[in-house]
Amino acid sequence: MNRNLHDGLNFARKLTPKRVANALRVLSSYYVSKRTGRASHRGLPMSIAFEPTTSCNLRCPECPSGLRSFTRPTGMLVEELYKRTIDELHDTLLYLIFYFQGEPYLHPQFLDLVRYATDRNIYTATSTNAHYLTDANARKTVESGLDRLIISIDGTTQETYQQYRVGGKLEKVLEGTKNILRWKKELKSRTPHVVFQFLVVQPNQHQIDEVKQLARDLGVDEVGLKTAQIYDYEHGSDLIPTLDQYSRYAEQPDGTYRIKNGFGDHCWKMWHSCVITWDGLVVPCCFDKDAHHRLGDLQTDSFADLWRGPAYQNFRQTLLRSRSEIEMCRNCTEGTQVWA
Repeated sequence: MNRNLHDGLNFARKLTPKRVANALRVLSSYYVSKRTGRASHRGLPMSIAFEPTTSCNLRCPECPSGLRSFTRPTGMLVEELYKRTIDELHDTLLYLIFYFQGEPYLHPQFLDLVRYATDRNIYTATSTNAHYLTDANARKTVESGLDRLIISIDGTTQETYQQYRVGGKLEKVLEGTKNILRWKKELKSRTPHVVFQFLVVQPNQHQIDEVKQLARDLGVDEVGLKTAQIYDYEHGSDLIPTLDQYSRYAEQPDGTYRIKNGFGDHCWKMWHSCVITWDGLVVPCCFDKDAHHRLGDLQTDSFADLWRGPAYQNFRQTLLRSRSEIEMCRNCTEGTQVWA
């Protein structure tokens, strides 16, 4: 069976009548809000992202974790807060992402958290730099029931890889990948679906075909080519690809850059998903890396109360009125993944 088809069928098996009904409520309220210009919401999120930790072993140049530039504190997700939230949402929650900032495998109970969601038939995914996929962690990853494992590779030689993954070792990435694939075979498991994610930047754009071949040689299930978000893009950057299809930004006649894709005054993410930081803050999406837009705190509120509360509704209404009023939305584009 085609590997992507198998992953799709695995996802479909997570569907239940309650989850489908909730998705329809969310979808219908989103389209009503777009049409009327008035924020209304029904249902609970179909997808959430939990941040296991803000800690990271690498120093990638466009990442707050790598740059150690957060104004918010660094820490580890508390198991009790996580379980309480999953217990509240699991009947309607379909997709659970275990990453935001930081390296998830630095959380000592990370794979136990995955197992807790797996036992509730939620589709689970994480993204890793693969430096901690030891033989033991690889086996436990497969045994945890994790559905999707995204491995950031960003280069097929050490020289190219380290230009973005500063402090990283490509050999560790390849070793970790092989450990996962070996334990999948050993345990006769179809999961996790292993994805090589290649963040296309100017230093590595010449290796796109090579990473596809490397994935085939190793037996990786999929390659995802991802465009890079550049924070200070207006005056250009050495990271912006010269291959237009892999760049979010277009050069203008005066030598400055603009975001290529226009966007309307709406955002699907504000209706179907959210991000929860390691200390329980609920923020709109993964673009709010420093948690400036704090829409609630799970240490003091239930998820349902804050999801339907005035802060969230006001944020949704602002998007419908003028998305450009929200600074982080000005550097946001839809369709940032180019699947190979």
